[in-house]
Parts: sequence; C-alpha cells; structure tokens
Amino acid sequence: MSPGDEHDYGEPTRTRMRLPESDPYGGAQRPARSSSRSLVTVVGVVVLLIAAIAFANRGGEDSPSSTAAGDTDKPKSSTTAATGTKPVGTEASGIPSGFARSEQGAQSAAANYAVTLGSTDMFQKDSRHTILTTVYTADAATKLKAPMDQAYSADFLAKLGLDADGNAPQGNTFVSRVVPVGATVRAYTDATAKVSVWYLGLIGMSGEKSTDPVTSSWKTWTFDLRWSGGDWKIVTDDQTDGPAPVPGDDKAAASDEISKAIEEYGGFTYAR
Repeated sequence: MSPGDEHDYGEPTRTRMRLPESDPYGGAQRPARSSSRSLVTVVGVVVLLIAAIAFANRGGEDSPSSTAAGDTDKPKSSTTAATGTKPVGTEASGIPSGFARSEQGAQSAAANYAVTLGSTDMFQKDSRHTILTTVYTADAATKLKAPMDQAYSADFLAKLGLDADGNAPQGNTFVSRVVPVGATVRAYTDATAKVSVWYLGLIGMSGEKSTDPVTSSWKTWTFDLRWSGGDWKIVTDDQTDGPAPVPGDDKAAASDEISKAIEEYGGFTYAR
C-alpha cells in the first residue's frame, strides 16, 4: 500500500529479492519506486513491495467424519492455536473487528490490518475506500481517500499488468499478500498503541505471458493505533525494510503452480 507526508508514513526502499535462475514468468522486475515520503510513495510500498490478500477465517472444528479410524491421532485445533486473546468473532465489511482493548488486542488488530491493506482489494476503488473507512480513524480515512485514488492511477495499475479497474487479464492471477510473522508492542496506553508487524509479502502477476513474476520481500509495518468507537483504528503507519532472512535454495514454481496455490490456500485471521 502506501501512505505519506502529512500522515507520517515511512520512507520506502527497495528490498533485494532473489529471482529464479530461469524465470518462468519472463524475468522482468517491477519498476523501481521513488524514495519520497509522500502518500503516493507509501501506496507504492504496499503495492510493489508487498500487499496482502483478503482475510478468510478458517474454522478449526473437525467434521463429523473426523472420528473415523486414522483421524484420532491428528492434532486438535488447539495444538496450533494462537496464544493469548482469542481471534475476534465479528467482522466489519468482511474485515476482522472488535479487538480486545489490551496489548494483545492491539497486536491482533495491527496484524489483521496489515493483511487487509496489503490485499488485492486495495487495487480497486470501491473496496479500497471500504478498507480505509474500516481500519483507519474517520479523520485519517477522509484524508487518505483522494491521495490513494491518485496513487492507484490507471497508469500505475497498468505497470502491474492490471486494467484501469484493477482487474488482471484473463488467464492471469494477480497476487498481493501480506503474511505476518510476528508482532510487538512499542508503546501502549489504554487509549493508544504503537505496534510493529514483521511480515513476508508476495506481489506480482502469475501467468504464462507475465513479465512481472510473483516475488517476495520482507518488511516491518508499524501502526499508531487509537481506541475509537469500541475498536482499534489506525491513525498513521509506516514501513521499513526487513529484517530479511538469508534466501534458501528453493526452486521457483511455475506460474500455473503459483496461481493454483493462491486459489487453493486462503488467508487467516491473526491473533496474538
């Protein structure tokens, strides 16, 4: 995504990414971004360096047939459940909401907001406005809408292989996901919180003729939150590079494998 100056957004820098030796997508890297602290820059950060896909709550209950032979030894949902405050059970416009008024609740809100702001929904005007209204304070959302619309211009979307409405060409899958790895509280009071979310991001176009293959990057997204209207809302946010681990020796997947994975594997609702 990408916010800026008057909203105290951070200065984006390009993360060094390891591309496959034989690029299944065509090998072209996405255009470099400017380093200004403008709102347009922040959008570029989320758009080109990362982003995330819409949340999909995943149920942990076993199906009626799970008690059959062979399933009794499978780990229960509680085995890998998030620690601390349980995930929220409510949504606002499809976005997790109703977070606890606590440090854990603030971390959960920040992680889920990072995923939403990094999703493909940010590339389409109507869903983008809904997201801004839902996760930011009323004042911040009002100030962000116009600059965001300018940042996600038709020319900008075209550079990503999308049409003016943010849609991918037929036969291609646009990928934009934020996957939180962890969160930490930098400061906390009963009314405000500063939370940093360390995440892995994926962005690019998956398709046989794509010249902008799906790549990954590591970022830390810091949110200044305020308790407003019975929930945590974003006042300002900024991003910095890393920390990035040493790349492994994984073989790059073919475009059809990436497209299939994106369609098959949904996102999560994150909790601390």
